[in-house]
Amino acid sequence: MAKTEPEPAKRQSGGLKNRHVQMIALGGTIGTGLFLGSGQSIHLAGPSILLAYLIAGIACFLLMRALGELLLSDLSANSFIDFIKKYLGERWSFVTGWTYWICWLTIAMADLTASGLYMKFWFPRLPQWVTGLMFLLILVLINAITVKAFGETEFWFAAVKVVAIIALIAIGVVLVVMQFKTPVGHASVMNLTDGHFFAHGAKGFFLSFQMVIFGFIGIEMIGMTASETSDPKTIIPKAINEIPMRVILFYLGSLAALMCIYPWHYYSPDQSPFVAVFAAIGIKSAAAIINFVVLTAAASACNSALFTTGRMLYSLSYGGQTKLSKRLSKLSRSQVPVNALLFSAVIIAVVVLLNFFIPGQVFTLISSIATTCFLFIWGSIVLAHLKYKRVVANQPEQWVKFKMPLAPYSDYFVLLFLTMVCIVLLFRFETLVALIGSVLWFLGLLLFKTGVDHAETKRLGNLEYSEKSDL
Repeated sequence: MAKTEPEPAKRQSGGLKNRHVQMIALGGTIGTGLFLGSGQSIHLAGPSILLAYLIAGIACFLLMRALGELLLSDLSANSFIDFIKKYLGERWSFVTGWTYWICWLTIAMADLTASGLYMKFWFPRLPQWVTGLMFLLILVLINAITVKAFGETEFWFAAVKVVAIIALIAIGVVLVVMQFKTPVGHASVMNLTDGHFFAHGAKGFFLSFQMVIFGFIGIEMIGMTASETSDPKTIIPKAINEIPMRVILFYLGSLAALMCIYPWHYYSPDQSPFVAVFAAIGIKSAAAIINFVVLTAAASACNSALFTTGRMLYSLSYGGQTKLSKRLSKLSRSQVPVNALLFSAVIIAVVVLLNFFIPGQVFTLISSIATTCFLFIWGSIVLAHLKYKRVVANQPEQWVKFKMPLAPYSDYFVLLFLTMVCIVLLFRFETLVALIGSVLWFLGLLLFKTGVDHAETKRLGNLEYSEKSDL
């Protein structure tokens, strides 16, 4: 008896417009990696951090073009996981899908924890678990209404971050033109060349890629919004072509402005360089302004995480035969996978308990492995694209015009870049532990899937034997 394949998951609502998709991806990529983590990156690489972001930005742009070609090759797909299943096999898609779901769960947990830490700036005695629970309830409610409600919320969350970055770049230009006097000199383009371009040689430059990659996490979220756009043939190519370049400009522009105002070697790896700059130029409320921005960034990332985990769990559960799978793969009247969203939120709520019992160690505990898993997710997308190109090479030309430039060499470049970052992770204890943990997670999922498939094959074989015996 042949194993029947489940029907593709139903397409969800088409409530997302181009501006929503643009800001969803921007909201997932411009966050703590820039506002807080750039201090560490600058400390490691110095001015060469601009080159690191440029290289990573090019790789991410090519990754997005590969994803875009896949998405437009089959508009009935609900997410990029469908293409991984089609071109890399069911086991690979199983590992990728559940890894992606877990990644965004941990990111949501980390951002809820961060929101609690940020709120202590204004309310020092407020327990961080209270803030996390409050944010989670509000964001779940927003996501459960309609996809448009999520899109609007994310649009304004991301807008705050974008405005803050544009303001910084504008202030940097004005201060450089004025040659504004700071406590350590004057604002000048020459501050970029103050010392060595590679601050700590090649080692510092390559080690900075861990935080650089962290800054780009979430850019693939367009692959989760494909089924919910009102006009995917127009919106997806436009969003993919514009967003990577905007991210590169935002990162390069803001970091260049920071290092022009203040020489790079004065930044502390443990402090936000944004706070340091605004404080240095005499804005007394700098800390409060930046704290509001990073709080918004945390809420934005958690909002995106809830959206992604709900859709991912819906896609993974669709076609399942268990009662739980059937419940998780149902859509509400507004075409939102509410059950999958609520199930994900319940697991995310575990962080509330962790913040109650061990508030000091939560952030490090739940965020270390998630970053390394995204290297596997991105690599899987590129490998699926490579297989797709081989499959369609012998078929008549399709209508898809949004093709990956310079393929397959551009695919190989992205894979080489991701491999380089994996090697870099071996040279720091924290990232090495995360990398080992990720590999163990992948192997565990693969063994579990192999066991399930073996049991299913055995069950079907016994059933077929029983039917023949009855005859």
